[in-house]
Amino acid sequence: QRWAFKPIFLGTAHPRSELAQHRRVVNSQKCVRAGGKHNDLEDVGRDTYHHTFFEMLGNWSFGDYFKEEACSMAWELLTEVYEIPRDRLYVTYFGGDSSLGLSADEECRDIWLRLGVPASHVLPFPLKDNFWEMGDTGPCGPCTEIHYDHVGGGRNAAALVNQGSPDVVEIWNLVFMQYSRYQGNLLPLPQHHVDTGMGLERLVTVLQNKRSNYDTDLFTPILDAIHKGCRGPKYQGLVGDADVGRVNMAYRVVADHVRTLCVCITDGIYPGFSGAELVLRRILRRAVRFCSEVLHAPPGLLASLVPTVVEVLGDAYPELTKNADQIMDIINENEAAFLSSLDRGRRIIERTVQQMEPSTNFPAEVAWSLYGNLGFPLDLIDLMLEEKGISLDLAAFNKLALEDAKRKAGGPQAGQLEDADIHLDVHSLAQLRSNNVPATDDSPKYAYTLGQHGQYEFSPCQATVLMLYRDQSLQKEAGAGQRCGVILDRTNFYAEQGGQASDKGYMICLGQQEILFPVESVRLCGGYVIHEVTAVETLRAGDQVQLFVDEGPVTVEQLQQVEQVVQDVIKRNEVVHMAEVPLTLARRVQGLRAVDEGYPDPVRIVSLGVPVESVLTRDSEAAMQTSVELCCGTHLLQTGAVEDLAIISERQLVKGISRVIAVTGRQAKQAREVGQCLAVEVDSVSLRMKQRSTSIPEMQNLSKEVGQLTKVVASTPMPQWQRKELQSILKALQRTANTAVRKLEMQQAEEKAQRLLAKHCNQPVIIDTVPADSLSILMKVVNHLCDKSPGTSVLLLSPQVSGEVLCACQVSKNCLPVFSAADWAVAVCTQMEGKAGGSPVVAKGSGNAKGMQGALTTALEFAQSKL
Repeated sequence: QRWAFKPIFLGTAHPRSELAQHRRVVNSQKCVRAGGKHNDLEDVGRDTYHHTFFEMLGNWSFGDYFKEEACSMAWELLTEVYEIPRDRLYVTYFGGDSSLGLSADEECRDIWLRLGVPASHVLPFPLKDNFWEMGDTGPCGPCTEIHYDHVGGGRNAAALVNQGSPDVVEIWNLVFMQYSRYQGNLLPLPQHHVDTGMGLERLVTVLQNKRSNYDTDLFTPILDAIHKGCRGPKYQGLVGDADVGRVNMAYRVVADHVRTLCVCITDGIYPGFSGAELVLRRILRRAVRFCSEVLHAPPGLLASLVPTVVEVLGDAYPELTKNADQIMDIINENEAAFLSSLDRGRRIIERTVQQMEPSTNFPAEVAWSLYGNLGFPLDLIDLMLEEKGISLDLAAFNKLALEDAKRKAGGPQAGQLEDADIHLDVHSLAQLRSNNVPATDDSPKYAYTLGQHGQYEFSPCQATVLMLYRDQSLQKEAGAGQRCGVILDRTNFYAEQGGQASDKGYMICLGQQEILFPVESVRLCGGYVIHEVTAVETLRAGDQVQLFVDEGPVTVEQLQQVEQVVQDVIKRNEVVHMAEVPLTLARRVQGLRAVDEGYPDPVRIVSLGVPVESVLTRDSEAAMQTSVELCCGTHLLQTGAVEDLAIISERQLVKGISRVIAVTGRQAKQAREVGQCLAVEVDSVSLRMKQRSTSIPEMQNLSKEVGQLTKVVASTPMPQWQRKELQSILKALQRTANTAVRKLEMQQAEEKAQRLLAKHCNQPVIIDTVPADSLSILMKVVNHLCDKSPGTSVLLLSPQVSGEVLCACQVSKNCLPVFSAADWAVAVCTQMEGKAGGSPVVAKGSGNAKGMQGALTTALEFAQSKL
């Protein structure tokens, strides 16, 4: 609410707005405090008085009364109306701060003394306790707090104030807005304001003579429902060491968090991946963990508490009653997803701990994989380790986080360098082939269907790990925390090609369902599909895995339907009705988004196709059938003036919610024209692709053209539904082109190899020149020769039009280790003033045509010296 009143504090409120008319205000507001400066999430459950959701009772003065009246009214309400014993109340005031040049708030202290508060109960505290500010800029000022001693009995509890004691807690904070902080400086506000806040839960605890907020009727019905749902021991209100197994803490966590979930989901905030949605996701996951691991409750307990929360809060917040079913569905859906991850994570942590040496820190690589790949909040990892008396290696963890941030901040170029790590090099490719490792069967990538609700559904795929690729070499296993490429015998993942992004998802080991290996990207290298994975645990060649592709967002059909709805309204040329009406009347409109006090009075209503008088009629549902908004903008007079609308972008924000961007009028027309032009170009490429050219350069050019078209389609404003259609077509065309190029290269290489075999029949060494359009083809010729004649070592040169000479060679295994392909290529290419490199088995390089004859002589002499 402070943010809503901020324009009053700063004097920027519209003079005609209801907000600007306020002088004295009292209110009750819903508050969620679980992130940012005032982060209470980890305190919730440990004690009996912290909450993520609480109701704040407040009174406000905007340039009206100030310290004297605020303190007097607060004291009167607490001691005379509520009849709270005076000897149990303590007040604090700002003790000053020399670094800011602020003296102690002696005015406030003297007011309390005049009201009859004993001097021993009036206590000064520093800036962190008694100077209120929400952020680095904005209204701020000294505050005075009223604390309550739950024990009483004539004792002096002054020493326990602000010391985190559960027996002496703050119940009311009175903030005196005197300053505005700007660029580090405190500037006096033109008017002084008062902003107070008293937590309803803490006040009810005092009034009902309880020692804990959770013992009041705001929580006891929920705690009883938890007990019925988990059938464990009853809630006893225990804390700290007395709370064996943290069962009572779990009760408090679940009761608090389910209230927060109900209120937030009703207000349109859903568990997600950024901002408030991410905070709510953490709250939900924390509650699920305590339900599952501490209370041993069956899945669904959390959602089953929703009706009880509605019963407790529904009278004050009737919107909860209307949304109960939706709240339960969202909680159940998110719980199911997290329980799956939670089970895997718990088993991984337990297995890792068992393998650890005594008195060592938990490995950062495993924690980072849990955090980054399974979506485990770091605080949950800490809590689970805390239960086992183990610490996380935070320094190493933070180093991994920093490296990840740098990698992400590096942009596309950084990504390209990173991707090179999982691209098979030519030597590893040759090794795979010489070991007869089959190419990956990626046909299951087409095994997806459209579900009944319009979502894509991908069939799971079972596969075998053939080999792992790490640090530019093939390996049989990768340890926990290591980043590697996984080569499988089959896959349903689409590998990145021609500008089309790869699929993402995860794989699990059969028989160890708790181990999840997230697939971050997928590449195609020489027929082998490489899945980029950070191993959560050791992954070995021969392991059986099951693959799961992440589902897609809004469908083409849904995008077309949305556009059609708008276009129908445009065609009907509806009248746009506008009128200024009193704010009190505007609040009657059904389905209208929340009306806050920032709107001027009267307010301007814009109604599409329905006269304003109709939507204002009491109990009228006309507004539910059209678009009605409060807006001071200059709107079109009729919908036909929009002419056209095209959705040109769609991005999923959280599950089930997407953000779309649309253009209208000429821009929409232009977007459609561009889309049609690109569709024609795609059709043209598709037609030429069907003609099946036998020329490798022609097919390579077509492949490049598809890649360029893919980039243009991805970045050009055009109807999003059409973009998705064209991307699907281009994706298939890219695969067709790449497959055709590979086949033609293999065919050409085989023909050249046959001619060379006939020319050099049964020779132990073949050294020759051969025309080849690329180093890829030249290497394939070498591979074919060695496959057909296993005892033969081959070195081929191929002069190019540019004056460059390509070199490729392979040494028979019978000649190892005396004869090295890498040394052979280096000797030959050096003769041509070039460079070369490779492994003992295969190598490649290039040089200058001027030295080619000498290079052929060197090749023969080098081979003779080794054989």
